[in-house]
Amino acid sequence: MERNQKIRGSDDKSSRLAEAALAAVPSDSPTIFDKIINKEIPATVVFENDKVLAFRDITPQAPTHILIIPKVKDGLTGLSKADERHCEILGQLLYTAKLVAKQEGLDDGFRIVINDGPNGCQSVYHIHVHLIGGRQMNWPPG
Repeated sequence: MERNQKIRGSDDKSSRLAEAALAAVPSDSPTIFDKIINKEIPATVVFENDKVLAFRDITPQAPTHILIIPKVKDGLTGLSKADERHCEILGQLLYTAKLVAKQEGLDDGFRIVINDGPNGCQSVYHIHVHLIGGRQMNWPPG
């Protein structure tokens, strides 16, 4: 994609996010999320247990925008890379989203998003769930 080309139907912020996703290289290498897990860089953590970590997104798309990640990647760079052995952690991610939504007071609803691959706008290749809420969501998304 050319730098000056705008993603159809998106604003400038969305275009920049889409460009970042297209520039990201799918890899099993350590990511910024690994640095957050290892406490090498700060994050506003809202939930943590032995399997998952949830923290506020630094570029929120809604009043509440939290990322939920597994602490151990185990080759799970994106949903399309999931194997049967990942079923437990995938379930933990979704259950954690439910717990955090309740903790955040999202009683009127919320959206769960998992971006996968360049066309899915994935920019960090460590599977993660976006918990988005605190405003009326639109349909269709993106």
